[in-house]
Amino acid sequence: MTADGTANDAGIVYLVGAGPGDPGLITVRGRELIASCDAVVYDALANPALYADTRATLHDVGKRGGSTDSTRQDEINGLLVRLARAGKRIVRLKGGDPFVFGRGSEEAQALAAAGVPFEVVPGVTAGIAAPAYAGIPVTHRGVATSVTFVTGHEDPAKGAPTVDWSALARAGGTLVLYMGVRSLGRIVATLRGAGMPPDTPAAAVQWGTRADQRTLVATLSTLEDRVEKAGLEAPVIFVIGRVVALRDEILWLERRPLFGWRVLVTRAQSPRSSLAQALTEAGAEVVEAPATRIEPLDPGCVRGTIAHLDAYDWIVFTSQNGVELFWAALRDGGLDARALAALRVAAVGPATASSLLDRGIAVDVTPERFVAEGVLEALAERDDVSGRRVLYVAAEGARDVLPNGLTAMGARVDVAPLYRSVPDESGAEAIRAFAAGATERTLAAFTSASAVRAFAGAAGEAKSRIAAASIGPATTAAAREAGLTVRVEAAQSTIPSLVEAIVAYGMSRTNEHAR
Repeated sequence: MTADGTANDAGIVYLVGAGPGDPGLITVRGRELIASCDAVVYDALANPALYADTRATLHDVGKRGGSTDSTRQDEINGLLVRLARAGKRIVRLKGGDPFVFGRGSEEAQALAAAGVPFEVVPGVTAGIAAPAYAGIPVTHRGVATSVTFVTGHEDPAKGAPTVDWSALARAGGTLVLYMGVRSLGRIVATLRGAGMPPDTPAAAVQWGTRADQRTLVATLSTLEDRVEKAGLEAPVIFVIGRVVALRDEILWLERRPLFGWRVLVTRAQSPRSSLAQALTEAGAEVVEAPATRIEPLDPGCVRGTIAHLDAYDWIVFTSQNGVELFWAALRDGGLDARALAALRVAAVGPATASSLLDRGIAVDVTPERFVAEGVLEALAERDDVSGRRVLYVAAEGARDVLPNGLTAMGARVDVAPLYRSVPDESGAEAIRAFAAGATERTLAAFTSASAVRAFAGAAGEAKSRIAAASIGPATTAAAREAGLTVRVEAAQSTIPSLVEAIVAYGMSRTNEHAR
């Protein structure tokens, strides 16, 4: 149906608010539409993380301060109409809220005039979210009972302005200014000329809600000079009013332990790692790069082994990838968890053990140290390993610590390589950009030796400037061999332990600089 209720076989356009920057602030409806649409037409301020994993066709139509790279509004309107008439389901992804200084209503008018169906999905606007992330409420009982949102593109020096700046100066509530960097001097002068006290608290919030958010607090009389000296550029939200004084009391984002830190998280194929999520919650700006990808090997080599599982006494798993691929081969052979009923099972750590439990297998051995050496230590304490046959499910090229150690215990070991880790070139550009911008608050986190090698290959000589965080001894050894400086190693080879170690390191370094 079209907007006026008439039938139409064309596609549909969803005018979706992307929120102010933090990808977690998009609505559930918006995220669902991005996941299911045919095309995403996105603004410059829409966080790329929102559409990074979509299979839809991407169209960049961002406006960038009037530069030659900017897309004209009539071109955007025309693109939306053409895509819809081709039967596509389009998400028009707009920073903030489509109807708050976002020209979403103009696009809706163009779609209605062309008979194209559309739906509006509101978003969180930066004028509320950016101050909130800076610890500034736009209203507060007894301080400000009203708030006015106004665009800074309005030039008070022009004749017959549509914004009554004198009335705003007298209103007494909170004034939130969008897109006002270029016009700030004129706006401040007009407000002061209209009687707003020069000592009125004011703040500027750049890249509000993002991990690289910067907040500057001043007064109306000092705001322009402070912004210029700090070099703040768009996007900036300005807040003018007594509510700014509440920031010291209810500041929260900048008190997170890793605020101001930039951390590279290497991952293998998964869309969003638990490590990245945990570091983001600790306040870090996380850059995810797929350093490696898992490449399954020909399952033919393991089919014979699976057909004779009854010949083994033990089976050892050292990764979730190994569990997943082994189970795929098991199913291909028409078998399930019952095929392991007579075997004792060892897992290198809780994540691998959990993956097995999800498939109905409770492990017999999980070591205290979640590395191959830890598995050997745990098995050495048992009396049912020597003289027994052990199947070791592994990656191609894995360290020979386990098979050699088990053999030394008197076990007979068969190694079943199911996959290899290979460099993922799609993440190389992100790794190079990260390395080039390294600072004292930059860290690269690694959870495997293969990720270290992929990172080192992509970063080149810049790798020597990067402090590394490692999940355990094997990864640490690989990092040092690759020429990286390891500053952090997890006490246990788990993601929570690595996060704890990174947070402790980040806080100690931040405190050093504060002294």
